[in-house]
Amino acid sequence: MTDLFTTDALSVLVVSFGVGIVVGLTGMGGGALMTPALIFLGINPAAAVANDLVAASVNKSVGAAVHWRTGTPNLRLAGLLMVGSVPFAFAGGFIVKAVGEQEAQTTFLTYAIGAALLFTAATYALRMYLQLRYTTSGNQVPAQEPAIRVVPTILIGAVGGLLVGITSVGSGSLIMVALLLLYPTLTAVRLVGTDLLQAVPLVLAAAVGHVFSEGVTWAVLIPLVLGGTPGTYLGSRLAAWVSQSVIRRGIVIVLTLTGLKMLGVPPGWVGIIGAAMLLLGPLAWGFVRQRRGLPAFDNNLAAWRLPDKTP
Repeated sequence: MTDLFTTDALSVLVVSFGVGIVVGLTGMGGGALMTPALIFLGINPAAAVANDLVAASVNKSVGAAVHWRTGTPNLRLAGLLMVGSVPFAFAGGFIVKAVGEQEAQTTFLTYAIGAALLFTAATYALRMYLQLRYTTSGNQVPAQEPAIRVVPTILIGAVGGLLVGITSVGSGSLIMVALLLLYPTLTAVRLVGTDLLQAVPLVLAAAVGHVFSEGVTWAVLIPLVLGGTPGTYLGSRLAAWVSQSVIRRGIVIVLTLTGLKMLGVPPGWVGIIGAAMLLLGPLAWGFVRQRRGLPAFDNNLAAWRLPDKTP
């Protein structure tokens, strides 16, 4: 029990609180930020993935419960995603265990998480562009629900489940962007509600698999939950006051640089790439916005608006 009152545990608490704020502000998955943060704090990658998944299963359950009460999830779509994601997510921990001893697992997870972070950064950037494209296309909510495509939806769940099961990264990024591509007329609130609902059994299955193979570290797990829950609540309260576009562009930069570092790219090159993204990124994004007929540096609008009900 005394392990909960160490400097390391306090560091995890502070970092999880900060990541929780970002999750609450943007709705983006915390695994892409929390897992590498734990690794940089000196926690073994396998333990970082296992404990982050257990904590995420608690936090996502709270968010899913809110959306369930308001009726926003598409239940059939969420169910098909679960069919694909749950078994593959459960297998993730055993796949990592089968890699070999702790040193081999550490190397495997470091590279796997680094690659997943770069992929996640790319999907976040794509999500921003898709949102922009729908905004400039009229962003009118259709009256009918989108037609469900069974096989592609299950495949999305399977790929996302495998990625989350191995690295804890992807439940709030890969699956969300894939749903945007497959169901472009799904409203933003239903998209988030559906993703949160399917993410609960997905993350829970991944967590159970890792607990069986790796176990949990209470000195890591308890600060994760105690810091992440109030951080997410605070971020949700602040979301209306902060520019979503700026935060998401910043997260893309952070994920890219973190992924490059975990893949072993020399620090000098990481710094150069980071400076280029920081300086040239806003200019490139402004150019894309202008090509879509929007002001270069204005905040993004919501992806869809409700239809005008006035006669």
